[in-house]
Amino acid sequence: MFELERIRVAETMRRLYERRLTTVSGGNVSQRNAEGYVFITASQSDKSCIDMRKVIIISPDGENLTPKLKPSMETQMHLNIYKCRPDVMAIVHSHPVYASTFAVASETVDSAITGEARYMLGEVGLVGYHLMGSLELAEACAKVMETSNAAIMAKHGAITVGKTLFEAFDRMEVIENTAHINYNLRTMGCNVRMTGAEIAEIDNFGK
Repeated sequence: MFELERIRVAETMRRLYERRLTTVSGGNVSQRNAEGYVFITASQSDKSCIDMRKVIIISPDGENLTPKLKPSMETQMHLNIYKCRPDVMAIVHSHPVYASTFAVASETVDSAITGEARYMLGEVGLVGYHLMGSLELAEACAKVMETSNAAIMAKHGAITVGKTLFEAFDRMEVIENTAHINYNLRTMGCNVRMTGAEIAEIDNFGK
């Protein structure tokens, strides 16, 4: 049942690991289909070799249709985001090193340093610290993602959303690259960024 969706979620999770954007036990990926079913990586699954058999199916009314699999502790966070963002069809949450460095510092990543970063990420949100897997974290993250497509989660990691799995994955890779550039700029003692006019031009690009 729903084989293609489950395969694609597993592929995206493996790709995150291959790109060193997460660890074998960290992070989670989900996708929602047009009927409202959600497909999310299972808890305690090896992210380096995960396949469709470790992807949970959740019905539109919240029932786990794969009861032999343990849901990710962040399942409620994904469901809350889908509830408040009808346009979002995929979510990626992981712990890439540079984005997580900003998370530990409870600081967001400045996207206004390159045109690509600003265009892909928009204004990067910051989710305050709450215990992983908690309802408080799920609610706080959904609140921030109402107006953000990418966010840093304090003392935790990063989260991105998209209309497709590829878009959500792409944004995760871009936020990590952008965090790396931010880190390098700080190391250089440089605080240069795009001007207000340049930011406005990118924000209105293609509209």
